[in-house]
Amino acid sequence: QVQLVESGGGLVQAGGSLRLSCAASGNIFSIDAMGWYRQAPGKQRELVASIAPGGNTNYADSVKGRFTISRDNAWNAVYLQMNSLKPEDTAVYYCNAITRGYPNWGQGTQVTVSS
Repeated sequence: QVQLVESGGGLVQAGGSLRLSCAASGNIFSIDAMGWYRQAPGKQRELVASIAPGGNTNYADSVKGRFTISRDNAWNAVYLQMNSLKPEDTAVYYCNAITRGYPNWGQGTQVTVSS
């Protein structure tokens, strides 16, 4: 099992930037991939970005060119650099780690973008 703790959320004006961090602990050697999801009020949780062991990344169309996911080599942490933020990016952002096909979730961090 893997424990995930997010940090770095907050309130920012449109056009601003935030960097989210996710610290992983526990059985990190079983992690297959990590990513960030978000859930806005009244909407389903959606994938924002993911990163695979080889470094391959995947982004939602809505954040391409604005967000960048990265990680350290030991799967101790994953980051999400968010630039040119828009009000529609407002959501709770969740860190996710896949271990042997099983999803592990953090508690989430709130990101609010004001117009």
